[in-house]
Amino acid sequence: MAEAVFHPPRRKRRVFESYDSPFPVDVGGKDFRICQAEIINNNVIVRNPEDIERLYNKGYFGKGILSRSRPVYSISDPLLVTKWQGKLTSHLFYLFTRYQCHVQWAKSILQQQGFDDCSVTKILENYTKPLELPFLEEDGAEQTGNSCNRMGPNTENTELSRQSSTDTGNVVALSPENQNEGCKKVCLEGDPAFDPVAICGSKEQEQGDLKEIAEVSCQKHGFHMDCGCKAKESTEERSCEMIKSKECAPEYVLVQEEEGGSLCPGDDSAHAQENLVKKEKLVCRRNPFRIFEYLQLSLEEAFFLVYALGCLSIYYGEEPLTILKLWEVFSEVKPNFKTTYMAYHYFRSKGWVPKVGLKYGTDLLLYRKGPPFYHASYSVIAELVDDNFEGSLRRPLSWKSLSGLNRTTVNASKELMLCYLIRPSDMTEKEMSTPECMKRIKVQELIVTRWVSSRERSEQDEL
Repeated sequence: MAEAVFHPPRRKRRVFESYDSPFPVDVGGKDFRICQAEIINNNVIVRNPEDIERLYNKGYFGKGILSRSRPVYSISDPLLVTKWQGKLTSHLFYLFTRYQCHVQWAKSILQQQGFDDCSVTKILENYTKPLELPFLEEDGAEQTGNSCNRMGPNTENTELSRQSSTDTGNVVALSPENQNEGCKKVCLEGDPAFDPVAICGSKEQEQGDLKEIAEVSCQKHGFHMDCGCKAKESTEERSCEMIKSKECAPEYVLVQEEEGGSLCPGDDSAHAQENLVKKEKLVCRRNPFRIFEYLQLSLEEAFFLVYALGCLSIYYGEEPLTILKLWEVFSEVKPNFKTTYMAYHYFRSKGWVPKVGLKYGTDLLLYRKGPPFYHASYSVIAELVDDNFEGSLRRPLSWKSLSGLNRTTVNASKELMLCYLIRPSDMTEKEMSTPECMKRIKVQELIVTRWVSSRERSEQDEL
């Protein structure tokens, strides 16, 4: 058996972030925090935005349920951030996309509930009407305006315009954490019957709304609008629930839209349409259909955070699960969990960032530092064997299947690794029922490389 040759990891050409930390824990313990997750349909989900940011930025644990890896569905679009930079108070907004799709989704939900087209149009127009939001003057002071159209640095009005040919529909959203400050400047008008979540309006209007309507945000449909659900709780209980629940608060977005263009001076009517200058503006509106992106952890990642780092608590219902219970539950959900977790624990401890290798037909992919910095170096298949390298293999490989898997891995500029987890022959199933069994497990790595006869012959000739 030849000795494996180490190939350095391939760094990505474009890296847009800096490396923070390998784990979501601090060495000194000053900023130690226990994150919370819950089991939903045999998946481990993290809902708290602060926990999501901490777990992914420090160690790249999990993936966004609406994104390829990093949870970026509701994060600012870099192009629009650069485009409107310095024109708004940066702590009051973040970018959002597909606003028109959300309006259509809200319209479909209302139509399914039996509302006619006229009522649906009236509700959406009232809910998504332009609102007032703060701006920044040239000296940095805040000012307000009904719409944001910028004509130039020397004008006195509050218009924010951009002469461009970009498409409409790009949206900028106010972050839920900073809505309280922005809500003070928001003007909410219209019929309260079609504006049941106008919690940022005046106190008199809020009292009138609570007396006239008995409608709350529907948890079933997940968006904040009049959905026909009748409230059984008192007005005080409803107020407390809406304050406590961050997800029940309305979300304010800045929509980039095109307004009526102006003609360049000196143009005749024949070339009027050709010389029409399109202007863009930002309009503050409410999002009628909110979508929350959560962080989904693999079973191996979740157990590593609980068992190895102690920085995660997993709940099923209202009860947190113990380490032994998680080991038992995860083994039932995924029969080969013990094997894959041992391999995950081993490589994580070595400094690698293992991710699910399903796309390449393997158990794990090994990254140096994290997926944003380097391409995966190895595709790993984990097998649990005894001292004699015997046992019931999870996926017995023939020479044909092994050659095909190795060719797929090489074409993706990776190397195929077989990770053998060697358990002592005298280890019983009772010992395997607890994670303490890993103390007696040995690991042997085997890198599979395709032997090319012509290349081997040329190397010998050189020698």
